[in-house]
Amino acid sequence: MVWRSRSVVDERLEFCRLAGLKHLGNTSRPLPWLQKSPHSPSSQGLTLGSTAKHSAGMAGYVYIVTNQKNGTLYIGVTSDLERRIYEHREGLTPGFAWKYGCTRLVWYEEHWDIGTAIQREKSMKRWNRQWKIDLVEAMNPEWDDLYLTLW
Repeated sequence: MVWRSRSVVDERLEFCRLAGLKHLGNTSRPLPWLQKSPHSPSSQGLTLGSTAKHSAGMAGYVYIVTNQKNGTLYIGVTSDLERRIYEHREGLTPGFAWKYGCTRLVWYEEHWDIGTAIQREKSMKRWNRQWKIDLVEAMNPEWDDLYLTLW
């Protein structure tokens, strides 16, 4: 019996397929297995990262917390938004957000797949500050704490 070892490219393609990524690396060529499905979120009236309403069945969330309007911004990702924001508010997890007092949820985005949420978070962390502020103000112009409005 001959065993075929998986190449790095094979592993990367498999990861992208499982994570629901549309592109591999920096190329703009769509991956072949990503055909529109009748079960895709877009066919159900949702778009990737839809922010219309919070629902308990979502697999991942990207969120922004801050300490005040136009203050320090922290971008995070989680599979349980309520628990994670509670941890920020209570100071239960030391780190950047805790150090700068980022407890106010000002923006969030829902994803059907945690892999796409992680990809979005990594992308947003590379954005310049003004893009992040524009994103928050498009959803929440007054920078209100959205934590209590989730449920």
